[in-house]
Amino acid sequence: MQKSAHNIFSKVRDSDHYFLVNPLSRQADLLNPETAQKYITGSFSDSSAWIEKGYLVDPEAEQKLYREQYLESTERRDKDEVQLFFVPSYACNFSCTYCYQGGYEPHREEFQEKMIDSFFSYVDTQFADRKKYITIFGGEPLLGGEGTRKTITHLLSEAGKRKLDTAIVTNGYHLEEYLPILKTSRIREIQVTLDGVGEAHDRRRPHKDGRLSFERICKAIDATLAAGIKVNLRMVLDKDNISELAKLAQFAKDRLWTENSLFKTQLGRNYELHYCQNGNTKLYDRLSLYEDIYSLVKANPVILEFHKPSFSIAKFLWENGDLPQPLYDACPGTKTEWAFDFTGNIYSCTATVGKSGEELGTFYPVVTRKNEIIEQWEERDVTTIPECKNCDLRLACGGGCASAAKNKTGSILSPDCRPVKGLLELGMSLYFPKGEPL
Repeated sequence: MQKSAHNIFSKVRDSDHYFLVNPLSRQADLLNPETAQKYITGSFSDSSAWIEKGYLVDPEAEQKLYREQYLESTERRDKDEVQLFFVPSYACNFSCTYCYQGGYEPHREEFQEKMIDSFFSYVDTQFADRKKYITIFGGEPLLGGEGTRKTITHLLSEAGKRKLDTAIVTNGYHLEEYLPILKTSRIREIQVTLDGVGEAHDRRRPHKDGRLSFERICKAIDATLAAGIKVNLRMVLDKDNISELAKLAQFAKDRLWTENSLFKTQLGRNYELHYCQNGNTKLYDRLSLYEDIYSLVKANPVILEFHKPSFSIAKFLWENGDLPQPLYDACPGTKTEWAFDFTGNIYSCTATVGKSGEELGTFYPVVTRKNEIIEQWEERDVTTIPECKNCDLRLACGGGCASAAKNKTGSILSPDCRPVKGLLELGMSLYFPKGEPL
């Protein structure tokens, strides 16, 4: 017997305890210093408990389990719901300081009936046997013009005819104006971004004509929740606004959003996706961002009422008392996510949609598919990325984002590594502060 190739072992941040996690056997333990030393030195006087939990294994038996779990994961993925993004325009009424679509073609604010009908025709044929929903993306999909209103109304109508839910990603400026349409449609959620409170938000996400947006967006969130529609509030973080996290958390609590079952949150990281940003010294890498979030939560517990950071799989363990299924693939592109835009092009995901050279085919005016490239996307997981094959973190990382990996190396069959061990060190400390047994 030997230590599992999937053991993740490290010291809990700000603690004398250690953690041992195995994503394949789905076991996790906090170890006191004495027990941790036994693991480090391999002094297993009584190995039965270590074997039972999959920390000590027969390598051949573990490899068999790895293959079985992989087949089960692909079967689950092939039955998962598919998210289909549609971009009616890259036009936007904001000039966000970190926008990655600045160079995209913003045309097509006019009504696009034929394009939308072709999109749904493609969905009807290519995804006939899959559970699915639509997400309207941009640019800014909820602009104030009449052409945009007709486009959104037609999109929602066609989705409704097919009994498909629709989500919308919007900056929220015109959201309240659209509520009469949204209230009669199958809306799954509305994602809106606030990057701080008051002036801090307005500075990062200014309206192109100089008008302020924070109070208007907050009023729209209130109205959306009152209409019985779910709101997913997103905050995009970098070093310029990290201090706003606790302020926004308190603001959301005072506004009673955090008490509303229709309200949820997510934190995004400002990072360089397709091009270098000016003043990129403000950008965090993934681990340093969560180190600062960890410190902020310690000083401002109200943040946890607003958002509970995942810290890799630590939050899942805390909330469920168990680990998630092994993660063989963290990238949904061409598997459970596709993206389409008003040019008639097909893309793998939101990270590639609209980017020249990333087209995987067309749905308008004719249907075409670049099957060889699509197959590369479909095959990408930790079993096909060379660097992942012997990594002890692979089943908690999943190989990361294919688009980010390609931007760095030129190949989607390369990893976008997640700092799993460092994130777990923080998360185990935050969610299990007393070092109690798991």
